[in-house]
Amino acid sequence: MKTIIEPFRIKMVEPIKLTTREDREQLIRDAHHNTFLLRAEDVIIDLLTDSGTSAMSSEAWGAMMRGDESYAGARSWFRFRDTVKDIFGFEQVIPTHQGRAAEHILFGVMVKPGSFVPNNTHFDTTRGNIDFVGGHPVDLPCKEAQDLDSDFPFKGNMDTEGLENFIAEHGADDIPVIMVTVTNNSGGGQPVSMANIREISRIARAAGIPFYIDACRFAENSHFIKCREAGYEDVATIDIAREMFSYADGCTMSAKKDSFGNIGGFLCTNDAELASQERNILIMTEGFPTYGGLAGRDLEAIAVGLRETLDEHYLDYRLLSTQYVVEHLIDAGIPVMAPAGGHAVYLDARRFLPHIEPLQYPGQALSVELYLEAGIRTAEIGTVMFGLDPQTGKEQPARLDLLRLAIPRRVYTQSHMDYVLEAIQLVWERRAAIRGMKIVKAPKFLRHFTAHFDWL
Repeated sequence: MKTIIEPFRIKMVEPIKLTTREDREQLIRDAHHNTFLLRAEDVIIDLLTDSGTSAMSSEAWGAMMRGDESYAGARSWFRFRDTVKDIFGFEQVIPTHQGRAAEHILFGVMVKPGSFVPNNTHFDTTRGNIDFVGGHPVDLPCKEAQDLDSDFPFKGNMDTEGLENFIAEHGADDIPVIMVTVTNNSGGGQPVSMANIREISRIARAAGIPFYIDACRFAENSHFIKCREAGYEDVATIDIAREMFSYADGCTMSAKKDSFGNIGGFLCTNDAELASQERNILIMTEGFPTYGGLAGRDLEAIAVGLRETLDEHYLDYRLLSTQYVVEHLIDAGIPVMAPAGGHAVYLDARRFLPHIEPLQYPGQALSVELYLEAGIRTAEIGTVMFGLDPQTGKEQPARLDLLRLAIPRRVYTQSHMDYVLEAIQLVWERRAAIRGMKIVKAPKFLRHFTAHFDWL
């Protein structure tokens, strides 16, 4: 069948407030030309993030009603813990209110000022938490990631030769942990192959360095391995996930992605002594170790969602529906990251707006224009997000300037995405008239969330 159908039925609807262009011109001015500062009700199609924006199933809603809200040792905790251990395989499970809290605890224990943390590509909160404790986040994307048009199937891979050279140059003592992000969000939502994960693990263990996986889109990455990597065609996605984590010493997880949670996350390790230190921080900042900043109902919903996200039919739909959008953009000649990732579509803002210099923020300009055109909210993944070094205050162009259209899970239909495609086409047709932007005000860390912009 050529038509991609949603493997679910819609049981409840939420109205969308439709605005005019005149409305949106005032609304985006009031938000200082930052889509993060818009009121959600003033957005028609919200593709700002896939984090915490998923639609939960009837099973998950039902599980929430069973939530045990006891302060310590609740039934919901044990159900959550056992589900995480079954899928991820780690002995120590530490619940947190979301993924960045897991990162904050991990790096607060492991990273010292001046140390280095290599990754395929750090995302914003990962990078921010390392910067915050005085560490240096180091991106080592594979060479194939530089070509946005090629059909290389695993552009999320880490440059393992570069990793070995980096360890040889700086020494293992100054590298407290090696990470890999699956899928590689800052690199266009591209997957990481099992072979690459296996090689990173070999290098890390040879050097005596712990290896962690940023696992928030683990199910999508596992399904990409099933679809694209030889030898995994007939392996169940859950078993691919289990193998993937078997090569790691721990993981951080935002359950707001690949478990359909509206809130939640966790930190895992096999090191009981390390986990004890992490739980001490957890108690001070998040809560008791059997709830970690979450209600019992949240723990129940995540436990259900972790199973549902590994459903093969859902994952087929998820990957194919994103591919549908990317292929239509390619057919229209619009520059986009290829091949399609799982959770988002990434427009290449530098090629979309070649007359705008990177330090004039083409991704931010494109984000504002898409909102003005059709009320679509998106996120810049480029020089605004990654161009400023908070340690030195210096700014330089990011490796890429992308505009991310993150697709919430089980929320929008094909007609919504056809509307998005039409809007992108209209902006593409008038692209030569779009101006660059400047930052009027911004904080030192994670400036993209709250910065104020204006047109040049």
